[in-house]
Amino acid sequence: MVTVRELLKGQVTLEIESLDRIYLNGYVPTLQVGGQVVSFMTKHLGLPIPSPAIFERIGTRFRNAVRRFADTQGIPLIPFAKRERKIDRMLPLLHQAEKTGRFGVVAIGVAQEFQNVFSATQREMPTGAPWFSFYKADRRVTCYYFYILDAEFGPCFLKICAYFPYPVKLWCNGHEWAKRQAAQRGIAFTPLSNGFASCEEPIALQAICDRLGPSNIRALFERWMRQIPRPLTDRDRAAGYWWDLSMRQIEVSRTLVLSFPRHARAFFEAMVRDNLGLGRPHEVELIFSGRRRRRGRPSRRPEIFKTKVVTEGVEVRVNVFYKSSRIKQYLKDGRGLRIETVVNSPTDLGVLRRLEHLPELIHKAKEANRRILEVQCAGQGCAIGPALFERIQQPYVREGQRTGALRFGDQRAMALAGSLCLALHAVSGFTNRSLRALVAGLLGSNYGARQMSYDLRKLRLHGLIQRSQGYSYRLTPDGQRFAIFYAKLGDRVLPPLFAAPQPTTSPRLRSALAAIGECVDEALHHADLRPAA
Repeated sequence: MVTVRELLKGQVTLEIESLDRIYLNGYVPTLQVGGQVVSFMTKHLGLPIPSPAIFERIGTRFRNAVRRFADTQGIPLIPFAKRERKIDRMLPLLHQAEKTGRFGVVAIGVAQEFQNVFSATQREMPTGAPWFSFYKADRRVTCYYFYILDAEFGPCFLKICAYFPYPVKLWCNGHEWAKRQAAQRGIAFTPLSNGFASCEEPIALQAICDRLGPSNIRALFERWMRQIPRPLTDRDRAAGYWWDLSMRQIEVSRTLVLSFPRHARAFFEAMVRDNLGLGRPHEVELIFSGRRRRRGRPSRRPEIFKTKVVTEGVEVRVNVFYKSSRIKQYLKDGRGLRIETVVNSPTDLGVLRRLEHLPELIHKAKEANRRILEVQCAGQGCAIGPALFERIQQPYVREGQRTGALRFGDQRAMALAGSLCLALHAVSGFTNRSLRALVAGLLGSNYGARQMSYDLRKLRLHGLIQRSQGYSYRLTPDGQRFAIFYAKLGDRVLPPLFAAPQPTTSPRLRSALAAIGECVDEALHHADLRPAA
């Protein structure tokens, strides 16, 4: 079996971190509430009465412009069926355009979808004149998908809703951008599907991946919004009515290409087997909780932590969920270990949504990808040395304070170790309250805040945890090894040995223990240590 530690030491021929899929929302900041809609119609357009009929007028103008654009450019206008997977319909057209080197809008898809748009209610003023108030609601409206082959980003699409306030979506791929940048610089590489299999200049390639940021993505958006039809005009933009971008879904990946692909599957399945049994649901916290919790009343919405193993045919994939985000681990084309942090809501990581905060989100996602490998290293190499074992088995004096021992086999110490495995992924910190609930569950009895405080003090003085932010704690490397070693030894090694006389125990183990028992009995006989009469 190839362990994580061995993999990181010498089995990797290429390691690349990069933005992967990028999915953004485009919204008009000055058209988000009803009062702004009224101001747009009265002050900007100069209309005496703000009426929803204006929505239809602008939408009709936009739909006609799209049809003229498709006709003059010779672009197919393709209606999407309900529940049809759009990319499957468009992918052959994008591939054909790339083969011929034809950059631009490849096809336009038309769909009827629910969007959050403005609706209106009518009332009469005291003078008898009609007046409308505006509010947002989900309505089924026309949306246009402009599938584009861009010279810098490759395949991407812009989706524009044909109804007020005209929300926009932008999708592109960071790996495709990096491939084109590397080719322009003459850097030779072998592609993976959506990635890199090898590269002659990995440092230069990583520098290219690190360069992708908000300015490149915004330039892509502006470049194509100037070329395709849009419901807002240049006059609207000059008055401050234009789209800003926010992050809808961001994927940040780390790919480790193995030197021996035949080891890839054995390694990955061993890693899955070794790590999934050591703690859920809270193991997910390790990845994502690197943020401060907001003050005030706690949210009534439960936070979801779960791990899921998905098997499709012979391929295995691990998904670790936290709120609406997740980390995926799987084998890419059978030879690359791919770790992807998929952020479906930037606030899950304590990051604001606007595109300008993308660098902060990338940093936190890369930390998440790094931490999951650190945890797997600890899980596959957790045997502790004699010095550490003897230290935690005895009362210890540190910082002028005396603390109790954490003896293996003690019920409370074992519950504490098992709970720390569950909280192992909470690198940013666990609290008295969060850990106490786990320990109480393993003990099956009452376990109060004072008992937890005493045990936290004991762990801290033994050097197994350290204070993080405020009242939270974080496991040290010694603490990781202590927690996993105690949990594995107590759950996976000793129970089968103690259950050896049972019929369900393997014959090989029963015979080995029987031979050991005979040797022990013979030694006791020669030492005259027979049982008392």
